[in-house]
Amino acid sequence: MKKSIVVILVSMLLVPIFAQKNNYRLLIGTYTNAGKSQGIYAYDIDMHNGVFTQKSVTTGVTNPSYLAITPDKKFVYSVCESTNGSAANAFTFNEKTAKLTFINTSLTKSNGPCYISTTEKHVFTANYGGGSLSVFGRNADGSLTDVLQLIQHAGKSINSERQGEPHVHQVIVSPDQKYILVNDLGTDKITVYKYNPASKTEILEAYDTLTAKLGSGPRHSAFNKAGDKLYLLHEIDGTVSVMGMKEGKLSLIQETTVVKNDKVVIRAADIHFSPDEKFLYATNRGTANDITCFSVGEDGKLTFKQQLSTGGDGPRNFAVSPDGQYVFVGHQQTDNIVIFKRNIKTGFLTNTGKQIQVGSPVCLLFY
Repeated sequence: MKKSIVVILVSMLLVPIFAQKNNYRLLIGTYTNAGKSQGIYAYDIDMHNGVFTQKSVTTGVTNPSYLAITPDKKFVYSVCESTNGSAANAFTFNEKTAKLTFINTSLTKSNGPCYISTTEKHVFTANYGGGSLSVFGRNADGSLTDVLQLIQHAGKSINSERQGEPHVHQVIVSPDQKYILVNDLGTDKITVYKYNPASKTEILEAYDTLTAKLGSGPRHSAFNKAGDKLYLLHEIDGTVSVMGMKEGKLSLIQETTVVKNDKVVIRAADIHFSPDEKFLYATNRGTANDITCFSVGEDGKLTFKQQLSTGGDGPRNFAVSPDGQYVFVGHQQTDNIVIFKRNIKTGFLTNTGKQIQVGSPVCLLFY
């Protein structure tokens, strides 16, 4: 009897622990210019009961399409993707209430910022329209300085419609924070910049460049945690490149693709690992509107596992929950975030049928 009572008590104690694993907190960056969105949204997610609660919405910002949150979760930065006054915005962030409080804005001095990332001392934007990257300083109160360094790319590639000029699409920080990597869709180049955080002016120094397959259109990439491999998704042709990185130098290891049907229009979008790094996922927009799962071998190479519909139009960004149980896919065109259950062992995704309705979602960040 006593043993049975102990088992029951332990089971009762474990129920809330497991239930908590189905609760998440999500920040959502959107486009406001379509009139469907008010700005930056914060949601509490209760997957156990299927309840999605809007905690806050930050208004008064134009097209905060991409977000970055600091590791201490005290500050959030967004792009202001505008044809008139492109900028980066700084906010304080209350993790408990999910309230963002505006600090300041700083002009990128180049059009069309579409991606933003941060380190302890700096914030970086990738400026698609201007074909450049902007470097801002971060003050102690989280505010942004004026642009400290503006790096203009030059050149073009073979796709006359998409690659007549540079289009910087992403700027990310290497796991060891020694390098900044920049994907340029317009020139088919991936540039590695040496990061000098103590410098006042030459914060980024060009260090290495890898030319991708011509006409492929480098868009988004993801580092493994060790920082010795980079996985790059190409927007124009759907190629996925696996690259090695050693002391800031890139080398191509493998090329595969998210395209399994040659009749679809390709607009590959986003790429992320599962938390255990055993699987890699990538989305494709255009007429495909699908997500592809690859397994990751011990050598870092990819093997195709699954491809399925994302359940909406324009899966521009997605996020894997921190525990790896779910994948949330945001659709810019159909104003919905579709939630998939994820099999931890196989990596396979199953549509839960649950959705969050948000206008023009573009960036999803769990916090």
